[in-house]
Amino acid sequence: MHPPKIQTFDVQAGVNVDNKGFRREVREFRRAPFGLYMSREIVGRASTSWIESWLLPELGIVVSDWTWRTGHERDQDFYLDIARVEPGEDLWRTTDLYLDVIVKTGAWTEVLDVDEFVEAVATGLLDTGTAEWAMHRCTEVVAALAGHGHDLDAWLASRGITLTWRGHGTAQAG
Repeated sequence: MHPPKIQTFDVQAGVNVDNKGFRREVREFRRAPFGLYMSREIVGRASTSWIESWLLPELGIVVSDWTWRTGHERDQDFYLDIARVEPGEDLWRTTDLYLDVIVKTGAWTEVLDVDEFVEAVATGLLDTGTAEWAMHRCTEVVAALAGHGHDLDAWLASRGITLTWRGHGTAQAG
């Protein structure tokens, strides 16, 4: 069992440092009143070539759109990590709290990695306060998505948030 995954996003340096300490060059950071957008290549992964993410501190989520390589496509539109998102002027930090939500627009929403979440709590990797916060965030996100017809954009629009995606990864697919 691994501890919570912590990543940093250094806007000034243009890098994303993952939980293993690998520095990944970011093609684009973009700030908005509600969060931070990041777009970068995925290195060393056979299934995907690009990731675009929005870090949304108020909602406690990171919303990602992956560019899948041919033969590895997934039947999903968005991947949401339940996370503590700590904004900063130049340095943002996320702590992934194990629970993930995938969305197929207009069709369904599914929670993933509940087993990891339960094990993290049982082994003390997540304290009860953080675990409770994560569980509340997850249930609120799922309820909001269901209440908006499993439409992430509709839910976020009801909160005054519009996410824009550049689609940098489309040229890297294949």
